[in-house]
Amino acid sequence: MWGLGATLYLIAFYQRVAPAVITAELSREFGLSAAALGNLSAFYFYSYAAVQIPTGMLADRWGPRKVLASGAALTAGGTLLFAWAPSVAYANAGRLAIGAAAGVAFVSMLKLASHWMAPRRFAFVSGLALLVGTLGATLAGAPLRIAVDAFGWRGVMLASSLATAALAAAIWTIVRDDPAERGYASYFPKEGAEHSPSIAAQLAEVMRFRNVWLMLVIPGGFSAILLTFAGLWGVPFLVSQYGFSTRAAALVASTMLIAWALASVAFGPLSERLGRRKPLMAASLTVTLALWAVVTFVTGLPHPVLVALLIAVSLADGGFILVFAFAKESVPLRDGGTVSGITNMGVMLGGMVMQPVAGVILDRHWHGVVRDGVRFYDFGAYQAAFATMLAWGVVALVLLAFARETHCRPYARA
Repeated sequence: MWGLGATLYLIAFYQRVAPAVITAELSREFGLSAAALGNLSAFYFYSYAAVQIPTGMLADRWGPRKVLASGAALTAGGTLLFAWAPSVAYANAGRLAIGAAAGVAFVSMLKLASHWMAPRRFAFVSGLALLVGTLGATLAGAPLRIAVDAFGWRGVMLASSLATAALAAAIWTIVRDDPAERGYASYFPKEGAEHSPSIAAQLAEVMRFRNVWLMLVIPGGFSAILLTFAGLWGVPFLVSQYGFSTRAAALVASTMLIAWALASVAFGPLSERLGRRKPLMAASLTVTLALWAVVTFVTGLPHPVLVALLIAVSLADGGFILVFAFAKESVPLRDGGTVSGITNMGVMLGGMVMQPVAGVILDRHWHGVVRDGVRFYDFGAYQAAFATMLAWGVVALVLLAFARETHCRPYARA
């Protein structure tokens, strides 16, 4: 049950970072500046972030099966539109559709976990979900580059559409919302199932908790670096500033995402053992920002040192996964899907905001140099773009101090 939902999240992650590997093809074919390229990639995040709260509420009320199957079918359609796009406007529309449709995967998967798995496993399962998603990012790295070289980016996206359509049929046929539908005992207590009389009342109930508001901003302080660098601008940065081949740079980006996911799996059990969420989240973000400052401001790093630093950034940033358990423990059990949607929207804001912002900053620091039909940006331009992520991280650290610690326990005043 959970695995089929996780497969849609794998596809969502694949679609999220795929533009990083085909930046040159997209820039040449559609004549894109850095700002336009960042916007094309970020169209995924615009709609992805927008659907998180509705997805959580629908998963709470209608069940994750219907939401996941519909999302997979629409993802297939959006991918087909992107594959056949005759202009950047159609490509943007395709990315927008993919983001909205694939955006249901993570929250619906967490909702399934709350029914099919014990509560103490929630933080671990959240990290495991990211690990599965990162397999999709890995496919969107060197393997995608090889496939694009062989078949062209449009052919690869067409095949991706067909695979996603098959997944939609499998989810509809196999997945069930609760173990009781298969004759098993449920982990979701019946007394936690009652909802507010209306969707508006349900949202109002969730938003009265301070931690929920903070989860709109804090997660982006963690995710901005990975989603912006590994998800889009890292490949052209490594190619233009450090002389990596496109395939090698894509492999580094994929490795970063794998390290991020592996670390996130470890943070959940560690937090449970400690019995607290905030200290680990604060330590994770502090170390991440310190390492990212070195990558941003130190020039001429040897390749092994640079790769080691990027992997260390990813490992340190794995503590972001705790925001999902932290948010779930901050509200009544019946609102778990809704608050997961709000929190995941906060995570996606990191990429949604910073990918195009970085592109705008790069264009402002462009000196008119074009190489192989693509704009060339110097190291100073990338420094200015990457420094903005540090600022978000600092703000997130300050806000984290105002969050209420949950001590790894479900909300006790529902």
